[in-house]
Amino acid sequence: MKKLTMTFLNESGKRSQLRPTVADQDLEAGAVKDVMDGITQLDLFEKTGEKMYVETKSAKYVETITTDLF
Repeated sequence: MKKLTMTFLNESGKRSQLRPTVADQDLEAGAVKDVMDGITQLDLFEKTGEKMYVETKSAKYVETITTDLF
């Protein structure tokens, strides 16, 4: 299963990731970038007094393979 991971830069320039619990597995880059840019403009999210999503950095799908042992 593929999961979307969106990476932003926070107020101090460090990476901050957002992983939605539900996301299509075939989104186009332009659509994801537009949503991420919108999130940066919301100015809603803070952690320890620092804005979390200030600049759009990257997005990727991470695929996890599960192997059952029993």
